[in-house]
Amino acid sequence: MNETLKNTGLFAIVGGLILLTGFMQSWNSAILIINMGLISAIMAIGVNLQWGFAGLFNVGVMGFVALGGLAVVLVAGDFTPETWSAGGFGIILALLLGAATVTAAVMISKKMAKGRARTIAMLAVLVVGFVVYRAVFDPNVAAVEAINPAAAGNIGGLGLPVLLAWPAGGLLAAGAAWLIGKTALGLRSDYLAIATLGIAEIIIAVLKNEDWLARGVKNVIGLPRPVPYEIDLQNDPAFVERAAGMGLDPVMASTLYVKLGYSVLFMVVLLVLLWMAQMALKSPWGRMMRAIRDNEVAAEAMGKDVTRRHLQIFVLGSAVCGIAGAMMTTLDGQLTPGTYNPLRFTFLVWVMVIVGGSGNNFGAVLGAMLIWFLWVQVEPLGIWVMELVTSGMAEDSALRDHLLDSAAHMRLLTMGVILLLVLRFSPRGLIPEK
Repeated sequence: MNETLKNTGLFAIVGGLILLTGFMQSWNSAILIINMGLISAIMAIGVNLQWGFAGLFNVGVMGFVALGGLAVVLVAGDFTPETWSAGGFGIILALLLGAATVTAAVMISKKMAKGRARTIAMLAVLVVGFVVYRAVFDPNVAAVEAINPAAAGNIGGLGLPVLLAWPAGGLLAAGAAWLIGKTALGLRSDYLAIATLGIAEIIIAVLKNEDWLARGVKNVIGLPRPVPYEIDLQNDPAFVERAAGMGLDPVMASTLYVKLGYSVLFMVVLLVLLWMAQMALKSPWGRMMRAIRDNEVAAEAMGKDVTRRHLQIFVLGSAVCGIAGAMMTTLDGQLTPGTYNPLRFTFLVWVMVIVGGSGNNFGAVLGAMLIWFLWVQVEPLGIWVMELVTSGMAEDSALRDHLLDSAAHMRLLTMGVILLLVLRFSPRGLIPEK
């Protein structure tokens, strides 16, 4: 009972901080914190599945989040028939040829005996396959990118409802995780971390440089939304009348309405994933995963297929991160590959899991909401504190200028201090695993 009260109190404190933001700053800011906090909580659940359940040290979260964002472009983006007739089908054919080349090389490696003949055969298949792949791929890419390059220049999407892109983002991330896991999960934990980080960087590099896919660094804007546009609400007489009846300006009312609509959708997804994660944790499968995490040798001695179970949990956790990535791109209304960086999409999510409580799903949610609130609010609070501290100093004081400039680094300083304090006084997190 005391533990339940403590956990409820922790969530109440975070909720109180967000409410205080609404009263002291603006409700727009408060609801934006809630929305990004909910998305971050879903990412944290995905990482907690991998680390808290199975002890897999995945620092490639950024890559799977980016794949979720890509799914929104490919599923919900505008369908452009002229792009497909110009080179879209040729690109798909080239990608299939590339996959067939790799598959053929793997089959040769498995079927032929070791020796010079196998090496020559594999090299021949890879070289010929690569030449054929480039011969098909390059002209079709050039044809696609030549179509309205200022506003498009990519293959576009399927024009489906954007909500379908959320599970599609999970499937795309899961497929990539399966391919990665088949090769990387045999590595030791530290090497696995290096491999996943490198693969995430490769994914981001592809998104930035392959304009035919998602316009690269030129970004994809104007993606469909599951909620109305603010301007449409402002032009709706019934909505304007209801806003006036509540004493709200139509512009403010439409903004709050849209953001609250996102909040409801995100909360539904979070609750569903949280329920599923809790059911998995309490099931025999969840107990088996924790047994593997705690002692792989003993689990193998009991007949458990450790590699297969690691692949399962790696795929599941990555799929959850992909769903979160699709939700975030939907909230932004655009895909901007240049903004995906390890600090925001890997380090910060890991801090959320560690601070909240590794192995506890509710702890991951609490950590996500708390850390995201601090990430948003610490910098403006730091500027206010520095201005207060330097209020008595001369305008041309070098120390004053230095302190005011240092306020921009308050975010990283705060994250480090919080992480140290939690590891020192509550090493298992604010809500520890039971």
